[in-house]
Amino acid sequence: MKHAIRISCTRRNLKVVRDFVSDFLTSHALSSLVINQIVLAVDEVVANLIIHGNGEDESQFLDVRVQLQNHEFGIEIEDHNLTSYSPSSYQEPDLQEYVRIGKKGGVGMMLVNRIMDRVEFTTHSTHNLCRLYKKLA
Repeated sequence: MKHAIRISCTRRNLKVVRDFVSDFLTSHALSSLVINQIVLAVDEVVANLIIHGNGEDESQFLDVRVQLQNHEFGIEIEDHNLTSYSPSSYQEPDLQEYVRIGKKGGVGMMLVNRIMDRVEFTTHSTHNLCRLYKKLA
């Protein structure tokens, strides 16, 4: 993937990633609705990796790479840490139960899965990789 950035794991860099993805997608003349949906999905994953995966440790980094090939947007988000955060074991929440008990949060990945066509997480030792894909018209 040609277009890439590296950010430290702080919430302050969420805007940097949103702008990076938005600028890339805007350069391909996509609708603002599609751009905003993809940016929202990417923002959720990056926030989870910064907060839950890396404990907002600014000495840790995320590498973010984007591409558009054959009318499919792809993004890779990669880190290297020893964490118990395991997004690959994600299961969709029971929304009715969440409403019943008044639980807040925990639905971001459900939103990501509904926006994107494919979401892949792989972990090997200290290497974590998330790939998101969206077919574009």
